[in-house]
Parts: sequence; structure tokens; C-alpha cells
Amino acid sequence: EFDIQKEELEDEYAQLAIEYEGFRLDINNDSLQTQYENERMKVQRLQEELKTVKSTNVKRIRELEKEIVTLRSVMRGLVATVDSLNQLNQKLEQENKVVTKKYQEATRTVSKIKKDNEALSAQVTLAAQLSAVGITAEAVNKRGKATDKIKSATQLKFSFTISRNVTAEIGEKYVYLRIMKPDDDVLVKDRSNVFLYENQEIAYSTRKLVEYGGEDTPVTMYWPITEYLAPGTYRVDIFVDGNLSGKKSFTLEK
Repeated sequence: EFDIQKEELEDEYAQLAIEYEGFRLDINNDSLQTQYENERMKVQRLQEELKTVKSTNVKRIRELEKEIVTLRSVMRGLVATVDSLNQLNQKLEQENKVVTKKYQEATRTVSKIKKDNEALSAQVTLAAQLSAVGITAEAVNKRGKATDKIKSATQLKFSFTISRNVTAEIGEKYVYLRIMKPDDDVLVKDRSNVFLYENQEIAYSTRKLVEYGGEDTPVTMYWPITEYLAPGTYRVDIFVDGNLSGKKSFTLEK
């Protein structure tokens, strides 16, 4: 009878040792890992001791039976703690996914608002640009009469209207003219005459300071002819506030 009891106890210790070995894979906590290792080593020590204890040593057999009850209780406690931590981790992972999703949605919303604001700002900037309308470009002689003949022309005359725009800033503004010859070279009196357009300095032919009050503003500008002008098609580009406001082509004959 003593031999049978001992064999049964050995089987229980062997089974408990197997359970401890299998449980090792589920522990990711350092503190629990240390506790688990201590209990696992204890199971091994008692298992080895049980092999050497005589079956007639009833007192020690009873003590080892009580030990295995305690070890199983500790095992159940470890299992419950690990399960609780795993559930908590799963909950935190789900909450983290929700928070991450909300953050991504918020980021996309902020990005969209930023793009919308940039687009709106661009629209407002575009709406505030001034336009030069009713552009006329002609050569005039010394009596101020229009002529198509280069040999009789003393000036180039440009007339236009800066149109009404309630969104544009009012005040003094420089109007720049770029007169392009048939070979696309710019007529200039001084190569240092430049202004900023699209983040680049470009040459201008002449400029005029005008007072813009938000209403239609007529402007007339002249280019005195002191150089040789070849016959052909010319173009004048008009800039206000650093923006291209209008352009006009015209022809000069011999």
C-alpha cells in the first residue's frame, strides 16, 4: 500500500513538472518569471527527493503530499495572474488601436483643413490680383499722333485700365511694363532695372507709381524711342503687385 501511494505521488509530481514546463511559454513578465522559476525548481527538487524517500517513511510522504497541494495552488495563482495580465494587455492593445485610429483620423482631418486653408488662401490671393484691361499699344510721332511706321515714331504709348477689385489692397502701387521685341529680348534703358516675379528678378522696360483706390484706374505709360527698332510683332506685359495683370501684342512696320 505504501509503494502504491508513493508511485501515485511520483506520478502527480511528474504531471505537475510537465504543467510547469508548458506554462513557461505564456509568461512575459519578469517578476512572474522569477516566481515561476523558483516554483519550478522546487518541484524538481521535491520530485528528486521523492525518488529517494522510502515508501515506509510515512511522515515525509505526507509532507510531500501537502507540498504538492501547495505547489498546485501556487500554479493556479500563477495561471490566474498571467491570464489576467494577458486580458489586460489585450484590452490595452484594443484601446491603443482605437486611440491610434482616432489619432490618424485627427491627423487626416488636420491635414485636410490645412490643405483647404491653403487652397482658400490661394483663391483669396488670386481673387485679390489686379487685372489690366482695355490695353492699347501704339507708336506715336512727335505730334502725339498714332503711326505704324517706325521711322516716324518717337514714342511707344500704352494705355489700359486697372480694373475695380474690392478684395485688393488699395494704395500706391508700381506698375511695371516689359516690352518684348520680335526676338523676345526686353527693351531696357538700364540692365539694373529689375523687379521680383515668381521669386526671380526679371528686367522691366519702364515703371510708374499709381494710386489705386479699389475702383477702375486708367493708366498711360510711354517708352521713348532712342534705339533702333526692327519691324515686326512686339508684345507688352503688364505687372501689378508682382503679378502678371495683362499683355498685348502690336506690330511696327518700316
